[in-house]
Amino acid sequence: MRAIKHIHSNKVPHWVGDGFYVKTLFNHLDNEADFNYQHTDPFLLLDYGQPTTFTPNPNHEKEPHGIGQHPHKGFETVTIAYAGEISHADSAGGCGIIKEGDVQWMTAGRGIMHEEFHSPDFSRRGGLFSMVQLWVNLPSAHKLTAPKYQTLKRADLPIVDLSNIENGHAIGQARIIAGKWQYTTGAASTFTPINMWNIALHSAGSTTLQVPNNHNIMILVQEGTLLVNEKSVSAGSLIQFTAPTVTDIAIIDFDNGQSATQVSDSIKLTYPEPADDKLSGDKQAPSTVKLLLLSGEPIGEPVVGYGPFVMNTQAELKQTFRDYQTGNFGK
Repeated sequence: MRAIKHIHSNKVPHWVGDGFYVKTLFNHLDNEADFNYQHTDPFLLLDYGQPTTFTPNPNHEKEPHGIGQHPHKGFETVTIAYAGEISHADSAGGCGIIKEGDVQWMTAGRGIMHEEFHSPDFSRRGGLFSMVQLWVNLPSAHKLTAPKYQTLKRADLPIVDLSNIENGHAIGQARIIAGKWQYTTGAASTFTPINMWNIALHSAGSTTLQVPNNHNIMILVQEGTLLVNEKSVSAGSLIQFTAPTVTDIAIIDFDNGQSATQVSDSIKLTYPEPADDKLSGDKQAPSTVKLLLLSGEPIGEPVVGYGPFVMNTQAELKQTFRDYQTGNFGK
């Protein structure tokens, strides 16, 4: 079982533009000794947009809530809608609107300009809004790849049932955005091996996830409270797991002197039994617990970044700024 190293939950929320109220749960620019890019590679940044209620915006046609055109280079942005709707448009012609459970996956590659706003329909009606945005690094061989855009609709994401380890009954599901769960492959195309699974638990019980043992692993608790490897974790928390060690990767069979490769680590999720209602004595109705699992094989290359640009060397970063200032960005 992959052990938990730390649970991060004390981040201060801030606004990105005027449409995204987020907690930055990790950022590759941070250099904390126990939690930096070495521990999150290939993931560069995670903004958790906690549930926020927006009133209708009567001036949305002229002043929509969100963030206007801005650049990115050297990585991919992945936006997951949990409540509300997000519209996207970019300089490579990618555009679309994602709704609850949908994903937009933008490869910035050699450079792109894009904008993100609340959709017109959501702006008119208002309501609950919640999202997550990830930055996924690109290896040096693909830093200058052509920009592209993937719209991944909730209905098109493969679903895997999560079974109770005691009786085999389904206690939840995982939607495989990227990567693999046993023989099920996710909808997104990626440049390096990663897993991105939207998990929902709806019934009491325990289930086990199997994740490659050579991956960095994190889990975001997006909604609810549960036990992860027997530790209680609540919404808004990011679980950082320990890095794989030599003993995680190789198992020695001393009887015949041969070694075998261990291909996965396990993580135990437990949805607790609902508490009794203090007035009636009845069990409270269970609510859904929502998680986002992230795992990835580390790229293991130097990272030099500033703002919306992530390159491998200072020289590449300086050239990116020169290109942006002289009209050669993305060419």
